[in-house]
This record gives sequence, C-alpha cells and structure tokens, in this order.
Amino acid sequence: MGCVVNGPGEAREADVGVAGGRGKGILFKKGERIESLAETDLLRRLLMEIESMTGEKVMDP
Repeated sequence: MGCVVNGPGEAREADVGVAGGRGKGILFKKGERIESLAETDLLRRLLMEIESMTGEKVMDP
C-alpha cells in the first residue's frame, strides 16, 4: 500500500493490504496486523489472502 512510514496506516484502512520496507513487510486484514513476512513472500501471501476472502482464484504472480 505504501512506504514504511505511511503504509501501515494506509493498509489498516483496506480489507487486505501490505506495508513494506527494508526487505520485509506486514500483512493487514480488516485493520489488523496478521503477519510479518520477508519481502520475497509478500505478493504470494497477499494473493493467498485475497483468494481466501473472495473464494476466487487470483492470477499467479
């Protein structure tokens, strides 16, 4: 969603969002921090969460 400074606040406002910086990031769902991840795992985990929430397959990265 955004940088390490503004990203957490922006991600908290989304149904699902990420904020990242310095090689790692945080996954948020409905305003709650649910997981800290390595930067390399963020996209895969975000897509998994979207699929879980929607029940629809999301395009592979």
